[in-house]
Amino acid sequence: MDTGTHIVMGVALAGLSTLDPVVSNDPTLFNAVFVGTIVGSHAPDFDTVLKLKNNATYIRHHRGVTHSVPAVIFWGVLIASLIHLFVPQVNFFHLWAWIFAAVVIHVLVDIFNAYGTQAYRPFTEKWIAHGFINTFDPYIFTLHLAGIGAWLLGANPGYTWLLIYTVILLYYIKRFMDKQEIVKKIHENIPDTTEIATSPTIKQNYWRIAITTPTKFYVGTVENGHIEIVDEFHKVPLPNSLIIDIAKEDKNISAFLSFSPVYRWEINEFDDYTEVRFIDLRYRSRSYYPFVAVVQINEEHEIISSYTGWIFSEHKLQNKLYVGDNPI
Repeated sequence: MDTGTHIVMGVALAGLSTLDPVVSNDPTLFNAVFVGTIVGSHAPDFDTVLKLKNNATYIRHHRGVTHSVPAVIFWGVLIASLIHLFVPQVNFFHLWAWIFAAVVIHVLVDIFNAYGTQAYRPFTEKWIAHGFINTFDPYIFTLHLAGIGAWLLGANPGYTWLLIYTVILLYYIKRFMDKQEIVKKIHENIPDTTEIATSPTIKQNYWRIAITTPTKFYVGTVENGHIEIVDEFHKVPLPNSLIIDIAKEDKNISAFLSFSPVYRWEINEFDDYTEVRFIDLRYRSRSYYPFVAVVQINEEHEIISSYTGWIFSEHKLQNKLYVGDNPI
């Protein structure tokens, strides 16, 4: 989810914690839990600072180890321990339990959008992306704002948030069923489908889809249950060539390939260099595929420029590829 939603979820958990008698009977503990759940609900995304280094590092590691099983345990213990240093008189177990819940919920909700996480590390490094909740869901966010407003107006926080989270749980079930209906229709229309990547949008009845078959990729949309295929590509394996071997050694290309499960590639020859481009098919927007990785290799088989990330025009991409001697 987005940062704002994670933070309001931390506030919601603090409200829910008032159902815990130990917390509700100790104002100091409640304040500690309030701070802890807000920090804990955002902690796994502290790896966002990696973007300051470069896109390749960010793409390879964001929602990776910081969302793993060991990290979930680590974040709860670390945050609770730091807070406990300032208020050693409060019950550590209850403080830790609510912070741990905040971290777990952060990772849990992230696996339901199209980006996903490596939440099952170290058991597997596979990206888990169920793709039926948008990264920013206005309904979920609005329900949290309503809960915060009700709390400020004097409503019982525990029962208020219990009600709201019951509604949100039902909403998740509804969205899961929406996705299952889409998957069913795709299999009916394209029987040899092997993989389906769904990307919900902020519009309830509008989805993006990327379909894989043994021989083709299909990119399309689903609106009000109607499937429309807007692009179709032959599924061509990467060739065994020196250019591809060199490209795969580039940090930007390597990061893209470690993350993207559905992509096409193209090789373009120019006067004094060869360009290899990888294009993720899951995020088509307004006839453009914004998530790419590009590397340019000169006649001496040297990498002269490369880039990976989100870009929304060819002009901006070319600007990124020619930034000084050290491309972004």
